Amino acid sequence: MKPILIAALVCLIPTLRAQTKPNILIIVADDLGYNDLGFQGCKDIATPHLDKLAAQGVRCTNGYVNHPFCSPTRAALMTGRYQHRFGHENNPQWLPASTRDGLPLSETTIADALRKQGYKTGHAGKWHLGAHPQFHPLKRGFDECFAALGGGHQYFPAAHNKSEYNLPLDRNGIEEPQKAYLTDQFGDEARAFVERHAGSPWFLYLAFNAPHTPLQAPREEIAKLSRITDPQRRNYAAMIQIMDANIGKVLAKLDSTKQRDNTLIFFISDNGGPLNGKDKSWTDNSPLRGGKGDVHEGGVRVPFLVSWPAKLKPGTYNQPVIAHDLHATAIAQSGGTVSTGRQLDGANLIPHLTGERGTAPHETLFWRAGGPGGKYAVRQGNWKLVRLGKQPAELYDLASDIAETKNLAAEKPEIVGRLVAAIAEWEKGTVAPAFDSPRYQQRKKAADANAKAKAP
Repeated sequence: MKPILIAALVCLIPTLRAQTKPNILIIVADDLGYNDLGFQGCKDIATPHLDKLAAQGVRCTNGYVNHPFCSPTRAALMTGRYQHRFGHENNPQWLPASTRDGLPLSETTIADALRKQGYKTGHAGKWHLGAHPQFHPLKRGFDECFAALGGGHQYFPAAHNKSEYNLPLDRNGIEEPQKAYLTDQFGDEARAFVERHAGSPWFLYLAFNAPHTPLQAPREEIAKLSRITDPQRRNYAAMIQIMDANIGKVLAKLDSTKQRDNTLIFFISDNGGPLNGKDKSWTDNSPLRGGKGDVHEGGVRVPFLVSWPAKLKPGTYNQPVIAHDLHATAIAQSGGTVSTGRQLDGANLIPHLTGERGTAPHETLFWRAGGPGGKYAVRQGNWKLVRLGKQPAELYDLASDIAETKNLAAEKPEIVGRLVAAIAEWEKGTVAPAFDSPRYQQRKKAADANAKAKAP
């Protein structure tokens, strides 16, 4: 019997070791306003589950994403790199025949890296990293997926067609009709994944398309929000509350399966809330300036939570952190290493959040939208420089002016010069966008049609 017992123990050892690795859950909201969650100060939208997660975890008060709109932020999160290093600076068009419009195959994803460490990898939600089959989640390191593959989707079941927002959902490479309100479906899939893989390390990328347009929510949920007079904000608020409820169900499943303590959870939005006109919007990015599409704080500064009960004490962390840190943190905690020859830009946040390291994770952070010559921003310490095309540089002290209201460029020319030089040096490691955005193509088609109509 002894040889059999020894063999059994030997077989068990890898499993025990594997279970010491944390599960990793990344939750991403879509187009969420900076001030539209309770823990951020919101008064008219109830988000009790995210508020509780914030109270029990670490709230990063200077949390950023890499880009002011959807797909480039996701590309940086997936790779741990500035997306400008590989040309993913625009939203890809929905072009199933294009092998160019999507996350380049030369890039290693977080799912690729974690799968090598023995993790089961799953994706539920919005993808938006390319329409060609080569860009499919199952080809980018995920073992399982239930996805809306494009940049957005209708929330209620409807007749499917070939337009991006009306495509069938995708389950592991097979089309599947939508059966319920989409946010609920994504939440259900996440809960099932968490339960299915209890006992072994897993990674789940839960990317809600809520509260991105179209603003659609069940009537009964909208009716509960009669206190909100603006109908668009009322719909938007209902969408956020449904997302929060589904996050709560996922967290409850972690608790009931006794996985919560050893699950490393991140929550962010992919960018700031969109602004609907100059003075009116259904989103609230206060006290920040600007919104989606801007490199001012309202476009790139987002709610940013980290929770890992086994390792992290509740509190706040005030040094700047950014979305591509999620990749580096996850890989480090899985026991993996980064393959040589790839420049990762993210930092492992855990030693900083525990206080083991007192230094900031980053000396400098950069943003660029629109390719070389477009919109730029750089943050170094509390100084932030913004340069919009050929306009004069703007300089702000975020320690005293988070709303970027007082331009100090004329008073601090030496700081402006230093930050402009930093952008120039960083840009040497970037490339031009590899593909055009859908809006650029739409404008180009309209301009071509207008020119043709005016031709003699």
